[in-house]
This record gives sequence, structure tokens and C-alpha cells, in this order.
Amino acid sequence: MAIWFRFTLTFPQTMSISFRCLQVVFALNVLLTLGSCQPSDKLKTAGLDMNASKANSERWHPLDSTIERAIETDSIPGAVLLTARDGQVVLHRAYGESDPLTGKKMETSSLFRICSQSKAITSTAAMILWERGILKLDDPVSQYIPEFANLGLLDSVYADTSFSTLPNSTPMTIRHLLTHTNGIPYGEIGDPRFEKLYAHADVVDLFPRDGRSTLQNARKIGNTALLHVPGERWNYSLGLDIMVAVIEQASGRAYVEFVEEELFRPLGMFDTHFVVPEADHHRLTQVMEPLDSGQGWQAHAHPVYSTDYPVHREWPLCSGGAGLTSTAADFARFLQMHLDGGLGPNGRLLQSSTLDSMMADHAPGLLDGPWTQGLAFGVKNRGPGAGRFFWSGYFNTQYFADPNTREITVLMKQTYGLQGDPTAPAFGALLWN
Repeated sequence: MAIWFRFTLTFPQTMSISFRCLQVVFALNVLLTLGSCQPSDKLKTAGLDMNASKANSERWHPLDSTIERAIETDSIPGAVLLTARDGQVVLHRAYGESDPLTGKKMETSSLFRICSQSKAITSTAAMILWERGILKLDDPVSQYIPEFANLGLLDSVYADTSFSTLPNSTPMTIRHLLTHTNGIPYGEIGDPRFEKLYAHADVVDLFPRDGRSTLQNARKIGNTALLHVPGERWNYSLGLDIMVAVIEQASGRAYVEFVEEELFRPLGMFDTHFVVPEADHHRLTQVMEPLDSGQGWQAHAHPVYSTDYPVHREWPLCSGGAGLTSTAADFARFLQMHLDGGLGPNGRLLQSSTLDSMMADHAPGLLDGPWTQGLAFGVKNRGPGAGRFFWSGYFNTQYFADPNTREITVLMKQTYGLQGDPTAPAFGALLWN
């Protein structure tokens, strides 16, 4: 079973929330990060060892075999799987083709549009500023983007796409942005009324497509409306896109420079970009969808966005909720930092207590199921593997990490509109059991 965000979030059969129908005030006390410090003796090997170990990979055999069969039956065109335990890669395999129209083989170094996996990176970037005292989780968003001061609750949308609102007296906060409790839903893949609003207000709610900046787009969002009172409901949202503009305003730095300097370079994530360098364009995996006949593949085309957004340097919008491109190895490096309590291979990025706080339930009582909402991460809250954190992406990328067993699983694909992908339930069996 799955929650469908147009991509598949593999949740258990007991839970089903659709996009269309889709804090605890938590005292956080940590030492401020004043500079880089060396890993403790306990974690001298912080970071991910990419040399595949001889560790037993039995746990991942069913997923590995399912991917192989899916390739053989042409159920998916290609994939990359990376698994790790205790900081050592156990499996790192490429399957099938990155472009079935040309026969180009998938490589372990292939690049993928990770879409909503970008959200966890944006949240982590925000917590770097939180540790430094530059922003607080309960700061009002309007402190950084004044347009958010007067957002009303959507009442009606009229035929000409103009709209009316009802008063709202609850300020939207940083915490709301990070937990899908802000009341700013997606449009086309969320609420159809907001699809009309965003078209009327010229809001980009998925991927970059023109020369606007992230702040310009956030200001346009601030001139629309709210689906619900902030903090009242959980609804999959544009919060992490708005968060990028907040980070830029709070830090005085361009977001792309901030994440490169504070996260990507320290972690060795040299293949993670909003704009892929020209020399690496050939490594981009194509987004494919099934032919109408159900037999074979065609390139995914969409009337609003283009899947080639990672190659457009002239499109400066940094979508913190959906815009990054990466590799399985790079994203596993990011997850390993979380498992290592904030330590990277070259020193500390965050305090371990900050990461623990990120995995706390920041939307108590708003989700009824086997997971809770951390700061951008979903966190399994019961049964085997309680504490695992996870998420997925619009073009079918998936990950989870387990702080107890210190295991990581990252599965990268690039498909759209695909029904019956057997690798999704196989991945879900690992996550939920």
C-alpha cells in the first residue's frame, strides 16, 4: 500500500492519505556550533566508506532480486540501489538503462532528480542556522517575508480565478514550514483550487521554469491564501520551498552557496546540484513513462514543467522541496551524517541533540498511523525498526535510514505515471518490517 504524492511514498496498508485530502512547542537545548571539531573516538570513521564491504547483504537480497526481475520484465527501465551498514557500503548496483530510447546503460554514478528528497536537505540547512541562533523554529515567517503577514483562509475561487478569503489570526512559523502544517498546499499534485490560484498568481509550485528567484516566487505565494489555519492540520505542502527564501533572508547568503559550503562540500556530496555542470549532463537519467499501450517507454512530457530543469543555469529558483539532482552515493553520505550524530568525514556539522530534535514529533495528533512528522523527515514510530527516518521523491526515488541498526537504503529510479512497479512494495517491506 502507498501514500500517493503522484510518486509513491511506501507506507503500510493501514495508512492511506491522498494529496487532495492531504508544534509540540519543543524546548531544544544544544551547544552552539562554534567551529569544526574532530570526531570522537567512538566515531572516528564518521562518513561513508564507498568500498563495498564483505558484510552480509542478506537483508537486502529480496529487494535486489525484485529489481533484477523488474528489469527483466521491463517493469521499470532502470535503477540504482545503495545499501550500507555501520558506515560501509554493502551493495551499490546499477540495473537496466538510464535511457531506454537510446539503450544507454545505467551507472552507479548516474544522476537523478531527487525531487522531495530535497526537503530533508533544506530542513537540515535550516537547523544549521537554528544552532547558530540566526533563526528560531517559532519565528513568524513574516519576519523574513512580510507578504506572509496577512494570508487569509481560502473561501471561494471564482471562474476568472480570482478568490476570496476569510480572516486568519494565527501566524505561520518556521516550524510550520518544516512540518507540512503551514496550510500552503501544492497545486496540480495537491488541491485543484490552489492549482487555479497559483496559475492566477503566477506561482511556480514544482520545478524551476523561468528567470524568477526563489524569493520572488515566495512573495507570490504570500499573496495567495491558506488551505487551513497554520498548525491545525497536516497537508503536504510548499513549506520547504518557502524555507529556502527564509534561509536566504536570515543568512544573507544565496541558498545554493549556503548548502554547498555548509553541507555538500563538507560531506563530499560533489554530485548534488540545483544546476548540473555541463560536463555532467550526460549522466542525467531520463524521466520515462509507459507508452499508452503499456508496452515500452517514452520520455515524460508535461504541459507546465520540463524535466530538463537541472540543465538550465538561467533558471535561478532553488526549489527546496523538489529541485535537487543527486546520486545514490551522495544522498547516502547525507544520511550517514545523520546516523553519525552530525559528524562528517571532516568534522562536525550539527550537534547530535539537534538531529535528535529533528526526529521528534513536531505535528502531534495530526497524523494517525505508524509514523510521525519530524522536521521534513517522516519517522517510523512503532514496531520493528521504530526510529527509521524516510521519504520519497516525485520521480520515484526512495530512502530510509535506521539509527538503531545503522543501516541505509537508497533506491533511485526516474519514472512517472507508473502503475504496478514491483520494486515499490519490496522497498516498503524493508522500511516497514
